[in-house]
Amino acid sequence: MAFGEASSEILPAVQPEREGPKKPSLGGDRVISIWKAVAFLFVMIEVAPRITAILVVFPLNHRGSVSPTWLLLLVEIVNFAVLLGVSLFISRLESRSIAEYGLPVGSAFGRNFWLGSLMGLAEVSVLIGLIAVMGGYSFGALALEGAAIAGWGLFHLLLFAFVGLYEEFLFRGYPQRALCEGIGFWPAAVILSLVFGSIHLTNGGENWIGAASVATVGLVFAFTLKRTGNLWYAIGLHMSFDWGETFLYSVPNSGELLRGHLSNAVLQGPAWLTGGTVGPEGSVFCFVTMGLQFLLVMWLFPAQKSEPWGETPARQS
Repeated sequence: MAFGEASSEILPAVQPEREGPKKPSLGGDRVISIWKAVAFLFVMIEVAPRITAILVVFPLNHRGSVSPTWLLLLVEIVNFAVLLGVSLFISRLESRSIAEYGLPVGSAFGRNFWLGSLMGLAEVSVLIGLIAVMGGYSFGALALEGAAIAGWGLFHLLLFAFVGLYEEFLFRGYPQRALCEGIGFWPAAVILSLVFGSIHLTNGGENWIGAASVATVGLVFAFTLKRTGNLWYAIGLHMSFDWGETFLYSVPNSGELLRGHLSNAVLQGPAWLTGGTVGPEGSVFCFVTMGLQFLLVMWLFPAQKSEPWGETPARQS
């Protein structure tokens, strides 16, 4: 999977509860919402990373003052800062709170985040456990000792916190909100999840099965947004799953094996079991654990008798 405040305004799409939500239609305002989402994604996916490369990556690489590992963390921080800045600018233009894009500041790193973190770690542990039971994974000897274990563990936790913030807010923040107003919540979630998965194909060891897994988990993340009202559960889940894969269990994460993993773990056996070069995300068992995560979220966060997310102010939790 690696790669703000509730508004008091009542949005135009909100209808009296007895009437139920209106089905999306392709009126003028809805078409504009679709194009706004497309423009936002184009700027953030195609333009912003090139600006980051010119202003941050190239100068630091030229000077050789930052190691590639720390540069990766810096790039994720800058990417999220740019994304947050653009989203805040749009929120001012639209006279909305950033919370309406799924990121309420008052809920930052609160209960939902830590609950999502716990469930993400549980999910990746079940996934690795299933592969291990079938003979496809062994932990191996420790690759780190002493203080290096804590140091690299904290480094990867920070790295994937920003990965989770960036990727969740990019694909399920403003674009999800805008597309939701244009075509409805689930059609928007499907489109954005497909984009989310396809972008992962640029990773070195990724393949179509891994990308399909990423797209599917994008739908699970969207479901957590719909049920919780914000992105904090998804961000915690995203962070801890990636941390578990990369550091704790020391396996490839979307085709990439990063420096500073805990052990010399080994994946062995057919690709359907281990995920091959993709890592456990490409395993058939990943779809099983995602299904379990979906059921868990359904149980933890019962459906609310209110308008769909994107048509009402975000719930604080």
